[in-house]
Amino acid sequence: MGKRELCNVTITLDGATLAKARVKAAQSNLSLSRFIGNVVRENVGEKDDAYEVAMRAALAQKPLDLKGPYLTREEVNDRAALRRR
Repeated sequence: MGKRELCNVTITLDGATLAKARVKAAQSNLSLSRFIGNVVRENVGEKDDAYEVAMRAALAQKPLDLKGPYLTREEVNDRAALRRR
């Protein structure tokens, strides 16, 4: 795994949340900065991975067979026909 360039970020937390984060970081034997970085990475990474999996699955599907009779413009926009259903 290659070395990534790290960027500084400023966040604003209320005092109670900051205190809880410090305790959690200490329990994990991590600095607060590393702990928050891990939390963000885990949350962002999971969503990106799920998106990638879904996108690859969608792209792997065969295209729809669009052969056959098409609706005319009037049929598509026929509101009365939709109400009859």
